[in-house]
Amino acid sequence: MNGIVSPPWLHERLQNASNPVRVADCRFLLQDAAAGERAYHTAHIPGAVYMDLERDLSAPIREDRRGGRHPLPEPAALAAALERAGITRGTHVVAYDDQGGAMAARLVWLLRWLGHPGGASILDGGFAGWQAAGYPVTAEAPQIAPADEPYTPDVQPQLAVTAEDVRERIGRPGVVLIDSREAPRYRGETEPIDPAAGHIPGAINRFWKDALAADGTWLPDEAQRERFAHLSPDDEIIVYCGSGVTACPNVFALEAIGFRNVKLYAGSWSDWVSNKENPIATGEE
Repeated sequence: MNGIVSPPWLHERLQNASNPVRVADCRFLLQDAAAGERAYHTAHIPGAVYMDLERDLSAPIREDRRGGRHPLPEPAALAAALERAGITRGTHVVAYDDQGGAMAARLVWLLRWLGHPGGASILDGGFAGWQAAGYPVTAEAPQIAPADEPYTPDVQPQLAVTAEDVRERIGRPGVVLIDSREAPRYRGETEPIDPAAGHIPGAINRFWKDALAADGTWLPDEAQRERFAHLSPDDEIIVYCGSGVTACPNVFALEAIGFRNVKLYAGSWSDWVSNKENPIATGEE
């Protein structure tokens, strides 16, 4: 798949100072917000910087919950976090996590949304894949000088939609809503996090982890095409999840197999149910 790099590819790049990359460790657990950073300080890929889902890759949660549990960061705040990590607009970023690529895909999507021209990739198999390949890890934090030039965002607003955009598109021909959560949450049988269960009316369900093989690596393009075989290249595809994080792997997979009108509903279900006037469906569509 385009945008996926292997552990051998990354290891070779890290040995080649003339063609550098910046590695971003994005490990994070929703049920223990400090777990990812603890894991980073225990062991990480040499040279990797830690980027926290809530501190760096999201804005603070609003009191009224609009924007969801992981609102999009302000572009200037995200740019500042990238500068602290020594990332310029020309830096190729390789992101990894140990959650199947969900957090890494969030960073990759945010870089695209920010108009990052240097490129961004996901490490196939994440941290476990790196370790399984026998490559070194370290507990030593890298000494990284902040970027020597300001990071100027070039936001691509067409990549994201709001709740208002979604309401306008429900039932519109040529628009496909994809819910990336597990099937029981989609059907409204259970909801462990958000205040209401169900899905946006008209949405279909494509669980994001179905993009992965049993070993946590990404399925090849042919298998991804089978997951989305019913979709037309002409469709406008809007992808959501619980809070705009685990939808990103589905966005990534769709774009990797050639879909070009794919948008993230960044607030996702947690934003949708913050407004009691928004309709909710249950069961299968």
